Parts: sequence; structure tokens; C-alpha cells
Amino acid sequence: MNATPLRGALLAALACTLVGASFTANSVLGDYPYAGGQALRYGLAALLLLPLLHSRDGSHPALLRTLTGRQWARLATLAAIGMVGFNLAVLAAERSAEPAVPGVFVGCAPIVVGVLVPLLDGRRPSPAVLYAAGLVAAGAFTVQGWGRADLAGIVFSAGALAGEVGFAVLAVPVLRPLGPKLLSATVCAVAAVESVLLGVLLDGHGFLRMPTGQETLVLVWQAAVVTVIGFVCWYSGMRQIGAERATLFSGLIPVSAAITAPLVGTGTYGVGQGAGSLLVGVGVALGSGVLRRRPVPVPGSATREGVASRGTA
Repeated sequence: MNATPLRGALLAALACTLVGASFTANSVLGDYPYAGGQALRYGLAALLLLPLLHSRDGSHPALLRTLTGRQWARLATLAAIGMVGFNLAVLAAERSAEPAVPGVFVGCAPIVVGVLVPLLDGRRPSPAVLYAAGLVAAGAFTVQGWGRADLAGIVFSAGALAGEVGFAVLAVPVLRPLGPKLLSATVCAVAAVESVLLGVLLDGHGFLRMPTGQETLVLVWQAAVVTVIGFVCWYSGMRQIGAERATLFSGLIPVSAAITAPLVGTGTYGVGQGAGSLLVGVGVALGSGVLRRRPVPVPGSATREGVASRGTA
């Protein structure tokens, strides 16, 4: 077993597990203004990431001066689609569809990324990754099942899928020059600004209010743990094993949500969830490369805009 794939896999797994657990905590923020909550979460996360930027992996704020206008546009799009847009799509979908519906759509992200990233890089999709992505998607569906949904719920669920895909795909060309920490800090700052603008546009000055004690705890946990730790782990893992293999671990999001839901009385974990979790685990293990004895090359690492494996997070 090669150390680099294993380390990258563990980082991606931790990130997706944290995201899945955050879905359970989101129920506490049901009455809090959406845009205001996003602004607080990502703004606090950006501030918490600042002390981590002067490090050996090259995550130095001065690197931002070297970015082109096209790269800044990509970062803004990443924040808008993969962060603010993703969360908005999930929230909107759950207004007319059961939570399982957007979850099933998001569970298909490994298949889309497994096809899209190689094509954008001028390569053929890896059959092994696509087979593994199919297992992960089937496992995610088994964990969550399929719930009630109307046309609006399906459309917004498809938007959530686009956000999950964009969070990985749009980051590929800027991950190499910035590194996981600076990339995370930058997109969090951009997402905070975008959330403020969205809040003012939709809700005026009422987009922000003082959170309750429970809401404060959830917002701080989402910012400090899910965003700071989760984002850095995600992009560190993606840099080591590539976007295609890292996205396989998004199948752990519904698994983590299903495991943590009984802890707060919002769901149960039974035979179906156990079987789905097993499918996800098999797909992740087969597709991520952690079971291979020889090192697994990172797809696109030799290209100028590919994912680079250079050091730790």
C-alpha cells in the first residue's frame, strides 16, 4: 500500500465525513437567514485560516498577486457554485422534496467528475474509477432511498449536484499555484462577500441577525471544523490522489449523515443504511487506489494545470 494514496484518501474521507455530519447540524439553522448564516460561516472560516497561510507548503498570501484575471474569475465561480450555490440549492430542494432527493443527486457526483475531469484534461475516463463511482452512487442511493419530490425539488437537486461537481472541478487549475490552505482561505473570503451581496439583494438589511446560543454553536462548528479543517483536508487529499478519486469519497457524506442522524433524533440507521454504507466503502476502496501496492499516478499531474502532489497540508 502506497503512503501517498492512503494519506490522500484519509484526508478526503475525513473531509466528507465532516460535511455529512454537518447536514445533521443544519436542522438547527432552519430559521436563520440563509445568506447571513453563509456570510458568518465563511467569513469566520477565512479569518481562522489566515494564521495557517505562512507555511512550508507555499500557502503565502503574496501568491494571490500572481493570479490572472481568469483565475480570479474561476475562484469567484467556485465560491458561487460550489459553496454558496450548493448550499442554496440544497435548502431550496428540501422545501419541496424530502432530503433524500438532493442527497441521491449529490451521490452521483463521482460519476460526473470521473467523466468530466479526464475530458477537460484531454484524457479518457478511467474505467476503474467509473466502475467504483457507480458502486458509490448505488451505495448512496441505498443509504438514503428516494423520497417525495416535485419538479422544483428535482431541479434544485440537480443544482446541488452541479455545485458538488463544481467544488472539485473548478478547483483543479488553481489548486497547484495556491495550495490547499490559501485556496480554502481565498474561496471562503470570496464566498462571504458573495453571501453578503446575495443577502442584501434578497432580504435587505434583515439578512443578518444575532444568532441564538444553539445557532452560534452550530455556526462556529461549521466554520472552524467543517470549513477550515474540512476544506483543507479535501483539497490536500485532492492534490495527492486527484479530483476523480477524491470525489469518490463524497459517497461518505450520506453515510456520515445517516450515522449521526440518530444521535439527534432525526433518523434511524438500519439494515438498508448498513448495506449502502458497505457499497460505498467497497467503491471507495477499489477506486481510490489505496489497495494497490504500487503508487497510483495522480491524473493530470504532468500538465500545467493538473493537480500537483508536493508536500503536506
